[in-house]
Amino acid sequence: MGVGSSQSLPNSTFPSALAATFFPHQSQPIFSFNPSTIIFQRPCKRAMTERSLLWSSSSSFVPLNSGKVDQVETQVGSAVRPMYDFHGIDEALLQRMVYDALVWSSLHGLVVGDRTVKRAGTIPGVGMVHAPFALLPMSFPESHWQQACELTPIFNELVDRVSLDWKFLQEALSRTKKVDSFTSRLLDIHSKMQEMNKKEEIRLGLHRSDYMLDEQTKLLLQIELNTISSSFPGLSCLVTELHRSLLNHYGKHLGLDYKRIPGNSAVTQFAEALAQAWKEYNNPRALVMFVVQTEERNMYDQHWLSTAMKERHDVTTIRKTLAEIDAEGKLLPDGTLTVGGQPVAVIYFRAGYAPTDYPSESEWRARLLMEQSSAVKCPSISYHLAGTKKIQQELAKPNVLERFLENKDDIAKLRKCFAGLWSLDDSNIIKEAIERPEVFVMKPQREGGGNNIYGDDVRETLLRLQKEGTEEDAAYILMQRIFPNVSPTFLMREGICYKDHAISELGIYGAYLRNKEKVIINDQCGHLMRTKVSSSNEGGVAAGFAVLDSIYLT
Repeated sequence: MGVGSSQSLPNSTFPSALAATFFPHQSQPIFSFNPSTIIFQRPCKRAMTERSLLWSSSSSFVPLNSGKVDQVETQVGSAVRPMYDFHGIDEALLQRMVYDALVWSSLHGLVVGDRTVKRAGTIPGVGMVHAPFALLPMSFPESHWQQACELTPIFNELVDRVSLDWKFLQEALSRTKKVDSFTSRLLDIHSKMQEMNKKEEIRLGLHRSDYMLDEQTKLLLQIELNTISSSFPGLSCLVTELHRSLLNHYGKHLGLDYKRIPGNSAVTQFAEALAQAWKEYNNPRALVMFVVQTEERNMYDQHWLSTAMKERHDVTTIRKTLAEIDAEGKLLPDGTLTVGGQPVAVIYFRAGYAPTDYPSESEWRARLLMEQSSAVKCPSISYHLAGTKKIQQELAKPNVLERFLENKDDIAKLRKCFAGLWSLDDSNIIKEAIERPEVFVMKPQREGGGNNIYGDDVRETLLRLQKEGTEEDAAYILMQRIFPNVSPTFLMREGICYKDHAISELGIYGAYLRNKEKVIINDQCGHLMRTKVSSSNEGGVAAGFAVLDSIYLT
């Protein structure tokens, strides 16, 4: 049966009276798409700030009687045809998929806190709403998927090697330290650990490397490597299962096979790595502590991880803010950290990556206390610094990777995925960026989304920095802007289905655990796909710019 037919559809409980709720304003244009719009790369976090969910109202609501739309020419190339007949999907089929997806999300915990409910970020179960997600998976070439997975153990090892080079980290960030107070405070803690000769014998990294597939060169290019608070290992697995469920039910009407969606074990593998680190610490009375923000609307992603640790490994977790750790934390003579009288074996940061997480000296005291302890830090201050934008740019320089890695094939694989990266002391690249700002992104040393500079703002910022003649330029790096393919898609947010052109970004999770000279874990650990409307500069899900998605291998 063709996609455009409504006959022989699977049974569904979708009530036709609710169609207007999911598909309002059906007379609006099929796409709110500007052919002259440049498609932007996102800065990612990382985990990204995990705060309020916002959404642009620029996307069109889904019209039920949509016709065919020709290819849309943009400044970055042609919008690609979807893997299914996007514009010819039957109205009844679409409505049933939307309804079933919302039911599935509610029953399976694909939820976040509702930003309109005051206590949704502090009290579990209050003000839950489905997480923003794409209705159907995004196509992605299997060869590039395999490439991204194969890069993960190499990046894991690189982070560990870089973290051990105190001199490299301090020197590479020395100019940044002068103009960026947040980086300066992190470096101060790093220096104190060096003065104490503090050794992190057990080192745990839960990372995520983010990529986009460049449309012109067909290269998989890295956007950034996240070493602190790599979020969504829990919810990303659920989106994969949601899409598999939908295609298992409706795939024959779309011409899609659910088996082409790769499995996603991020939450179980992250839980295993944390539990193994707890075991290596060798204190059965000790706990794993999640460092969290005061208000956390993405708490359910974190609770999935805590639940997996308890059910699969019988490891107990607690959740504490930095302020609570300062108030309740103590360092025993043997280096043991206790919080509220309970010993802590592993510290897992889901906060502490942004200046806003340190509103007072209390939070900084907590960070220093944790670093001084014998607890396993995920990440340690050295791992945290190894994931900064400036270090990413330094590692892309000629002959720098050779400082940390010996295998020439591994070095070549990493270099192949590096986008152009430059410091602002390169006068030639500054001149080019002023002349052609549309092909650059200007990045500060920040995580969480919403911080990068694009387009004409790049030119204006560079000219201002030149005029002022200060060292503020050391707070930024320049990066080649990546232009991925554009695809039409359905985006679900707050119970409403939007139809728009979108671009996607692939994140590959990785886990690395080492005890002295023994590498215990060095694995690729699942993935995160994020999709956003192509007209958006930014791309963080929790920051409100994107939706969770999964991969359909082609």
